[in-house]
Amino acid sequence: MSQFALEVMSLTKTIGKKKIVDDVSFQVERGEIFGLLGPNGAGKTTIIRMIVSLINRSGGTVVVNGHNLDASFTLAMNELGAIVENPEFYKYLSGYKNLRHYARMALSDVSEERIEEVTKLVGLDNAIRDKVRTYSLGMRQRLGVAQAILHKPSILILDEPTNGLDPQGIREFRNYLRLLASQGTSVLVSSHLLSEMELMCDRFAIIEKGKLVHIATMNETEEAVEKSLRTLEFEVSDAKAAADLLQHRMPAVHIAAAKGNLLAISAEKENIPEINRLLVMNNIDVFRIAYVKASLEERFLEITNKDKKEQMA
Repeated sequence: MSQFALEVMSLTKTIGKKKIVDDVSFQVERGEIFGLLGPNGAGKTTIIRMIVSLINRSGGTVVVNGHNLDASFTLAMNELGAIVENPEFYKYLSGYKNLRHYARMALSDVSEERIEEVTKLVGLDNAIRDKVRTYSLGMRQRLGVAQAILHKPSILILDEPTNGLDPQGIREFRNYLRLLASQGTSVLVSSHLLSEMELMCDRFAIIEKGKLVHIATMNETEEAVEKSLRTLEFEVSDAKAAADLLQHRMPAVHIAAAKGNLLAISAEKENIPEINRLLVMNNIDVFRIAYVKASLEERFLEITNKDKKEQMA
């Protein structure tokens, strides 16, 4: 058994003289949810399409659960489950008959017990006998996951899976993926919704203009955020006076907003006591100091802006 559910090595896609994907490498560990983050047009979908062989690779290697996609295509593809764009079904058939149809195409036998198992897993046991045309988008997405994991793949690959879902649907979908991962199925998911990926993923890679510019665990990202500038909200007697004072006496402190009694700043952790003392000693009452938790979005912007500055240098 391979150490990784998926290995991508030096993946490249060139169209004409333009590199759409440029030497991308990463691994997905067993039982983890791995995210591909990046703006629309960054190359995420192209990477996924190459992994699942919907388009040809210009270069690079893909290994699925130890099976090289070039040397053992059928075995490698049998280890994959995927939803690329919106899942499509025969709408005049029931959810069950759609799953039964896909089960007949699997290399290994899919039992009635397995169909019942995945139906319960994705929460469709009460609607599986209904025709798909009566399903909501969220229900079709869940049926898509059920279809993709029928044959017990090592890895489930999803491209922008929460597009069109309402907040409740997104939350349910996230919970299903977490349950799958806890049972040993690895998940590779691409999205531009950073806040959602922050809640969903164990590790993530940032793709920008076809290149992998950063890869880390969520814990590492949170630690990096902790060490960087902190965003703080002060409730004070006079926010404008406080902002003027800080700009004059502590120019390294960035003033984000100052209105009424609320002052928002960015500062190093070590500077917080000094800021508080400065305000109090200048007759500005401080009623509250709150740390505003930095998000993955802020870390994403920090990383991509840094990369842009290095390219311009």
